[in-house]
Amino acid sequence: MASMHYPSSCFRTTSFPTFSLSVPITSSSRPSLLPGFRLKSLKWVFSGALALSLSVTGVGLAEAKVGVNKPELLPTEFTPVIDVAGFLSDGQEKRLAQEISDIEKDTGFKLRVLAQNYPDTPGLAIKNFWQVDDRTIVFVADPTFGNILNFNVGATVDLDIPRSFWSRLAGKYGNMFYWKEKGEDSSIEAAVMAISNCLREPVGPNNCSEVK
Repeated sequence: MASMHYPSSCFRTTSFPTFSLSVPITSSSRPSLLPGFRLKSLKWVFSGALALSLSVTGVGLAEAKVGVNKPELLPTEFTPVIDVAGFLSDGQEKRLAQEISDIEKDTGFKLRVLAQNYPDTPGLAIKNFWQVDDRTIVFVADPTFGNILNFNVGATVDLDIPRSFWSRLAGKYGNMFYWKEKGEDSSIEAAVMAISNCLREPVGPNNCSEVK
């Protein structure tokens, strides 16, 4: 899908104004990018209505698929990990949920994980279910477009975490070669631990400079 480039003033336009969307990255981050890597906006990962394609020169806006809203796919009780794709075992879900609980307790940031195969997803229903706000990181694991790691971060998170971290994280653990060899579950677990390590680092000019 070809990308169309827009002025930077367009990049924060979204139906959920508390969220910041990705902006152009610098040429220094080029080695971490893999062909086909996409950073979806929250609106897309929830509804399929919008996609933001990340490129070296900027962010392109592209038409995507029809919106999805399937609250029937949500669990009956709250959980920070929803796996409608069946990538994770029960034990893995519990370990991730515990790690996410520890992250929130220690840092105040909320990580939420949705594993899906579009269009089999709760879609827009997740926003209210998780009470998504500007301290929330929504991590959608979906291999539909090659790179399995997709993120949207709240505005407060965006102030502390360098935007280049998310592209480097997807480049390391989300590329097709990685998850096809090691499994979707390994990509998800590795990404959660990398996010956990990043959020626990002191905020400064070099925080989250490495994907651990």
